[in-house]
Amino acid sequence: MLDHILSILIFFPAFAGIMGFMINKESMRAYGTAVAAIEFALSLWLWFSFDNNVSGMQFMEHMALVPSFGINYILGVDGISLFIIIMASFFTMIGIASLSPTHSIKNMIITLLFLQMTMIGVFAALDAIVFYVFWELSLVPMLYLIGAWGGPLRIYASVKFFLYTFTGSLVMLVGMLFMAYFFYQATGVWSFAILDWYRLILPESFQLWLFAAFFVGFAIKVPMFPFHTWLPYAHGQAPTIGSVILAAVLLKMGTYAFIRFSLPLFPDASVFFMYPIAILAIIMIIYTAMVAYAQKDIKQVVAYSSVSHMGVIILGTFALNVEGISGSIFLMIAHGVVSGALFLLVGVIYDRRHTKLMSEFGGLAHVMPRYATIFGLMLMASVGMPLTINFVGEFLSLLGFYQQSHILTLLAGIAIVVGAIYMLTAFKKIFYGEITNEANRNLPDVNKRELLALIPLSIITIWLGIYPKPVLDPINNSVEAVVQLMHNKATSHEAKMRIPNISGVVISKTTAKEAH
Repeated sequence: MLDHILSILIFFPAFAGIMGFMINKESMRAYGTAVAAIEFALSLWLWFSFDNNVSGMQFMEHMALVPSFGINYILGVDGISLFIIIMASFFTMIGIASLSPTHSIKNMIITLLFLQMTMIGVFAALDAIVFYVFWELSLVPMLYLIGAWGGPLRIYASVKFFLYTFTGSLVMLVGMLFMAYFFYQATGVWSFAILDWYRLILPESFQLWLFAAFFVGFAIKVPMFPFHTWLPYAHGQAPTIGSVILAAVLLKMGTYAFIRFSLPLFPDASVFFMYPIAILAIIMIIYTAMVAYAQKDIKQVVAYSSVSHMGVIILGTFALNVEGISGSIFLMIAHGVVSGALFLLVGVIYDRRHTKLMSEFGGLAHVMPRYATIFGLMLMASVGMPLTINFVGEFLSLLGFYQQSHILTLLAGIAIVVGAIYMLTAFKKIFYGEITNEANRNLPDVNKRELLALIPLSIITIWLGIYPKPVLDPINNSVEAVVQLMHNKATSHEAKMRIPNISGVVISKTTAKEAH
């Protein structure tokens, strides 16, 4: 079974989603939760079976699709993708389990199961065309989630989300086709296998254009400034579960793709664009933090906060060293846990009051103490308090980029501190002071169904903040291989100087040839 565990993880939710049409509405929540729990158990089995000492791909699968054009169904997982796959299955499970009753809960659960298939497919695919197919398919269920169950502006938000991300994906596809063409010119063989592309060394001039093509698709997905304008609308209009999945998993597709494609394929271009991208990342951190401070809607505060933290992830990614990249991957997981929990918490209060305006609240700590405690913990994690999960990722990301630029790192660090201001201000408005709105006086505290989702996230937030080693070790091993591959492929003196040489690192113990 382990030989095909990745295929099972990808297609089991889709198969269960199809079978879900035959389940009655009353049993659908239990059915969806059971399916998602089985999927999560399989992802944990993947982790327990994973060899932490191997830096290359594991559990690889290969099947020819269009051999004449080098298109193959190739799957594999390493330390970079392992925990994002686990996070995708985890958030789908707690998301379905915490759904509030609606008249169309059956359709929503089926949509979530199909979305889970596409998410895991993106992170497991090692063929560019297969990756692209899953990447594009992920737009459909998310479009449906926002458009069918969103707020008053849901149609505008869903169409804007689709147009932005689909346009960027088309530019990315052009880059993939040119990569395959260059590989054909160099070897006489068509291949879209990412591991095959890793062996190709391109002239710097070609790298710059191809990097730009991939960058457009990935940057819109993140989303990086100035492509970020679709995200606040998507978050603001999406149902709670849509915002949770979007923040926890879907945004990580862009940052993951930078590490899987852009860095190892175009090391010289990565160095060339390092400072411009770092400046954009710092603008993301500062600008969105200021916008978040001006918001009156608590969900919009969390949404802009999410963009700000993605800027730190980008900064760590383009540190181009082990500390920075490992920190950015860890922060992807941390950001997923914390932002996912914050959107769930916003959903809790929205279910009770049907408003997200902070002016409608005040003094909630008196009537909802458990809710206030969990919200406070996640807020502290969001601003990077030591011994919480975000601190580890932010510290490593900034430590990595400090080796490239002291000044830019200092600016980024100051900007992160600004983030504490708007989050603490929001917390003060909602939870402290006297209860001035009588509608808040008898609000029920978090119930068992909501605690079922929030307590595991709280435990993870503290556990990985204190002891990140179980997650960091596999990540580090794979990142070291990527950095060494980048150094070996770099052609310019500047790139050789910026990308460290990690002697003694085995680049991969599973080659593309062995996969075939």
